[in-house]
Amino acid sequence: MKKETLDKLDINERARVRSVEPLSPMYRRLLDLGFVRGSTVECVGKSPSGDPSAYLVRGAVIALRSEDARGIEVSFCEELEVEN
Repeated sequence: MKKETLDKLDINERARVRSVEPLSPMYRRLLDLGFVRGSTVECVGKSPSGDPSAYLVRGAVIALRSEDARGIEVSFCEELEVEN
């Protein structure tokens, strides 16, 4: 089964974080930024070249390179509730 990863999100698409690749060099930093299991993430923009992309997570907009976003496994959802 192919993993769904954050880099696959299109602009205005939302997903929920399932896990972060523990061997990623950015592992600890991604967790600190709010990419933890259960968090809702929305792609809010992409650079003209397509890399990096901007993601809204826990009220902050974070830019990530595709290689770092590929280390975040997500579940795509049609409708997600807004986090409080």
